[in-house]
Amino acid sequence: MDSHTLYRCVCHLFCLSLQVVWGSDEVTILNPPEEPSPGRRLDILHSCDGAATVQLDCVVTFDTGLTSTFPLRRWRCIPGDPKVRTVVLNLPDWLVYRADGIVPDSQWVLSCFLRASLRYGRLDDTEGPVAAKDVAALQPKPFFSRPVKRHRLCVAWSTRVLQLTPRFSKKQCPFEKETVRLLSSIYASTGENFGITKTLDPYGSEVLEYLRVEAISFSWCLFSIWVFVTRHCQQESKCGVFHHIDSDNNYVTPTLFITNSGQLHIQVNGQSDESFAFLSPFKVPLGEWCQLGVTLQGAAVTVSMVCLDEGQRTVVGSSEHVLSHAVRLDDTDGYFVIGGGEYTRGVEGYFGPVVYQRNRITPLSEADVPGVIEDLDLTGWLRTCQKFRLELSVKIRGSSPQARRRTESGSGKTCRDVFHEWLIKDRLLSSSQCGQWEAAVLRRRQAAKLSQLLVFKHGGKAVGLPAVGRALYSLSLHKLGRASGTGVVSRILPLLLQAGCLADNRALHMSSVLYATGFGVERQLSKAWLLALLAAQKDDRLALLHLGHMHHQGLHGLPADPDLAYAYYANIAKQTTLDHQHPTPEQTFVEALYLNNDEMLNLQTNEDHHIFQWLKLQARRGAAEAEQAIARMLFWGQQGVSPDIQQAVRHYERGAVQWEDPVSMYDYGIVLLQGHGVEKDIPKALTFLKKAMDQGFVPAMNALAWYYEQFERDYEQAVQLWEKADLLESPDAALNLGVMYFQGLYPGKAADQYMAYKYYLKSAERGHVRGALLLADIWTTGLPGQVNRRPSDAVLWVKWAAESNGYLGRVLRKALNSYLKSDMLSSLLYYMIAAESGYAAAQFNVAYLCEQNTGRFLDSAFASWCEWRYYNLTIQSQNPDTYALIRMGDLLYERQVDRQKDLFSAAEMYKLAALRNKPQGWYNLGLLAEDGYRLPLSVLTELGLSHLYLADHSLLLSALYKRCRDSEDNDAYLPCSLALFNVHLQLFQKNYSAAIKFSAAVAVVAAPTIFLIIHGFVRRRVLSRQEP
Repeated sequence: MDSHTLYRCVCHLFCLSLQVVWGSDEVTILNPPEEPSPGRRLDILHSCDGAATVQLDCVVTFDTGLTSTFPLRRWRCIPGDPKVRTVVLNLPDWLVYRADGIVPDSQWVLSCFLRASLRYGRLDDTEGPVAAKDVAALQPKPFFSRPVKRHRLCVAWSTRVLQLTPRFSKKQCPFEKETVRLLSSIYASTGENFGITKTLDPYGSEVLEYLRVEAISFSWCLFSIWVFVTRHCQQESKCGVFHHIDSDNNYVTPTLFITNSGQLHIQVNGQSDESFAFLSPFKVPLGEWCQLGVTLQGAAVTVSMVCLDEGQRTVVGSSEHVLSHAVRLDDTDGYFVIGGGEYTRGVEGYFGPVVYQRNRITPLSEADVPGVIEDLDLTGWLRTCQKFRLELSVKIRGSSPQARRRTESGSGKTCRDVFHEWLIKDRLLSSSQCGQWEAAVLRRRQAAKLSQLLVFKHGGKAVGLPAVGRALYSLSLHKLGRASGTGVVSRILPLLLQAGCLADNRALHMSSVLYATGFGVERQLSKAWLLALLAAQKDDRLALLHLGHMHHQGLHGLPADPDLAYAYYANIAKQTTLDHQHPTPEQTFVEALYLNNDEMLNLQTNEDHHIFQWLKLQARRGAAEAEQAIARMLFWGQQGVSPDIQQAVRHYERGAVQWEDPVSMYDYGIVLLQGHGVEKDIPKALTFLKKAMDQGFVPAMNALAWYYEQFERDYEQAVQLWEKADLLESPDAALNLGVMYFQGLYPGKAADQYMAYKYYLKSAERGHVRGALLLADIWTTGLPGQVNRRPSDAVLWVKWAAESNGYLGRVLRKALNSYLKSDMLSSLLYYMIAAESGYAAAQFNVAYLCEQNTGRFLDSAFASWCEWRYYNLTIQSQNPDTYALIRMGDLLYERQVDRQKDLFSAAEMYKLAALRNKPQGWYNLGLLAEDGYRLPLSVLTELGLSHLYLADHSLLLSALYKRCRDSEDNDAYLPCSLALFNVHLQLFQKNYSAAIKFSAAVAVVAAPTIFLIIHGFVRRRVLSRQEP
């Protein structure tokens, strides 16, 4: 006898004894199953004193909180001795089987149990009192653990088709991020109001979402933040590390700051929206990677910190605070910010991976050091750099007394340029002895010698390390300008690294570009990223642009992260708006000039060029357009002219006073209003602005409105002028109206963020940089209930705004000037700096220089790689140059050493060029077809030639070459016409050859017949003559 049978017997006897002794009503489920299963036989012991009914139900509770009862069986109880009834357990199919199109899907089951009950009354009475009952819990199976039901019926065709769909045949659990990586890379924080914005969506799973909502009032989660602080707060008492902003723009759980003393300031919210804040007993150290952990467990908040010391994890401290109420956290409300944000400045330093465990807690001591931190080796660079700075400081201090003695003895009376001294190898240093550290590291000798020269130049006074860094950077550029090959790059790279170590961010960024591209050095992507981070953390504009591009596109093995890219782009975009308001000679107008455009190259000029001189002559003769052009060139540094704001103002003044040109009057009024290059004179500025407005110049109308708003506080007058200017498509007017709505300054109307958003969008679409930035700010967070979050679109707008920065324009100008001077090496390097920042025109120019390789200054292998990479990057821009499309198609068509032919992709490139009416695109498609390649139907469809897919080959060629010939490019008319003529000639030859063959065949067949006919005819004639 097995244990199960023995158990049934014991239960039988026990229940029977109870019935005999007390004679009470009873019902018992003798063999309840552990889980819902089909066709299970169930034994139910029951007894009653009178006529009663036994009922078996299945009670199910769903994740939505709903409880449902499903009747299974019902029978009469006959008074007397206890009886056992065996029933087949027929549970609902959706509870037992997997959904398959016939068996329906069900909600997630939280609990399930069988209930057997005994009631007195009629058989159909379900409301009567329960005399006895028994309950057995069942463990519901997960959906994917349930069996598939074998249906004993003919399945309808529509149901069978439904079963074959991926919904049922390949159904999988939806991917849910219960552990969210808010940041998986490293972010360089400048300590300003910029950071990474992240939002979380509700779970797709009903169960997880139900649990999440239930946990809002009783949080059980962990936030892990890696941070490397370089300096504690300076301007404010607290700096942002990580904070949560709700839909009402309030700080909510969790908010984490670092105070100016280095302590952590933690703030959370309770059930009644009451805020709780406390300080950590430990301080965050400088110059170390530390992992900060914030653990929420109901009413308990634990803050802990683990730091890395020589690669070893060290627990610095942990502090637990128990609050009077449970902590409230709704992680889908509002947004999270890593670093600085709209309401606080961020920490100066670097942020590593940030992880949020939404419903579980892992101790920090069990977590591994992120690989991205180990691979970057930021600490190793900073320690090496610090050692170099200390050694150089000692050298400078030792040189100062010697320099003073030489100055006092008269040997240092001649004041020469430090680089002149360097180039002629000043005799004062020829007999000096190298220090021990210089002999050990030979490449540091130049830094030591240069620091000594600077000390002698300043009469023995100590010079700062940044001055030495700037001198090293200038020396590197000087060596680069004199070289003719890439071999010099490996020699100047140590100088650039030393200059970067001495706080020259330009040198850091240039070194990063060299390592990223492998231009003259070994390509090292991790080191390139490290140097870019170092420069960006010091607020170098081009390094910020570079990192934004890397994370936007996911280059160099880094993950694509639009939120992280936005943080970098927003920083430089904000600086761009400020730079435009305060122009300097270091800034130049950004011009998208392509090196294959000879017409634009011929327009480049300078102060001594004949074009500039001709414009000056025309301006003196009263040509207002010439006056405007000269002033614009001088003010913004356009078309090769060096910026000269004072000289530009003189031209503005002459155009405004002498020629009364409305454009010049507006420009002159603006410089007078803001004091650029001239003493500020507001009354005079208003006079010229009003004159320009009276002549219908819309920007002057906007400028006057700005004056009324800023100086007079006359909002009604300002809004009236802006409304008029907005109707005339003024981007400034739309921007300012948006600001008025946002700040609640629009007369008679309350603050309205949605109206502000609409005007920002209008301003951005009209080409306003600040409008684009404000629009992107809204899209990165969204407006609850009005505007959805659009991070991908926000990145595009803020990228466009960032690429108008004057410092980028300066690099582009240096590249173009070097090209015009035939200094291809320097030109390529400067264009590479801009290209690695994602600027499409620079990417094209790099590829073009590598393609041309004038004078063979590049190694052929590097030139080939460079051409492929940068043309490939160019075609990914929003509006790629058609030459890049054609050239990329050629590269795909040509077989390379490390690449196979890709005719399909080549056809796609030619198609894109053809759709932009580039005759070369049509011509190359024709060549592909002539080579025997069958153009894909998708390509022909987009070209409007799908009807020729199965047509004769010559008809397709004729159509392609006709499109080529009929384009508006005069240079393409002859080659396209010749190609078309060749097609017609081949067609004629084909048809003529066929006609000759057909005629010959007919002649061969018909000749004997004709001969017989003629022969018979002649014979009859002969016979007829012989008859008489």
